[in-house]
Amino acid sequence: MKSVVKSVLLLISMFSIISCQKEEVDIVSEISVSVSSETGIMYPFFDSNKENPIECMLVMTEDDPGIWQPLEFNRIEGFVYERGHEYELRVMRTLLANPPMDAPDRTYKLKSILSDKLVVEPEVPIEEEIKSEDDIVYEELCPFEKYAIWPHYFVDSEGNIFSDMDSPKPSYEHARIYLENVLSLDDPNWVKFQKVTYQATYSYVLSPLTEDIRLVRNESSGPMFKNVIPEDEFNHITQSMQSGEELKYTLILANVHKKGLQRVEFIIVKK
Repeated sequence: MKSVVKSVLLLISMFSIISCQKEEVDIVSEISVSVSSETGIMYPFFDSNKENPIECMLVMTEDDPGIWQPLEFNRIEGFVYERGHEYELRVMRTLLANPPMDAPDRTYKLKSILSDKLVVEPEVPIEEEIKSEDDIVYEELCPFEKYAIWPHYFVDSEGNIFSDMDSPKPSYEHARIYLENVLSLDDPNWVKFQKVTYQATYSYVLSPLTEDIRLVRNESSGPMFKNVIPEDEFNHITQSMQSGEELKYTLILANVHKKGLQRVEFIIVKK
């Protein structure tokens, strides 16, 4: 009798262990995800009072049709979001059996981009009163050191672009001036600077070749090279400048309200 009881208890224990093991297994599935051309607002996990909004993507999964949900820009591994683009993706979603207490319960990894459509926006008008750099109104706490850009670009007579003398960049049509977030986590205003009002949505372009100030829209990674340096100026660089000549461009990064955030500079060198 005792041996029977022991056997039953052993079986119960084995089933319990197996059951627990099943519960602790991550669930991985391939799903379709739509990404909106418009961005949204979300709040960090620790921000229960919703005092620190941050800009994010808006996504819709195949198992929640019709419902747009916020998702951080970097949450889909291998995918770089560009503002103004709408996407159809296939991603591998992992539902974590034991997610961290202060982190999401799922992860995403890009499998393929099914479509990438640029939603054309009207040209961004610049306010008539912005005639010089002095006319740009800065946001509260600005200017501040949040962003950095590559300091030099080299351009040859064929229109090839290089980040240094030997490292080619994409073509003029596809090159980008990347904005790198270099703000220290030790900064007392770090959380506040993640709000939408401190995101570089626009750039005022101060060109050495004209007195006019242009306003261009930044993508999530920074403005396109061709928008900062329009074709007529690029032709001047490739066709009229001599080897070793330099031009200094200035960008006044601005938020969604077109208020200044930070002044950054880079130099074009004729190769």
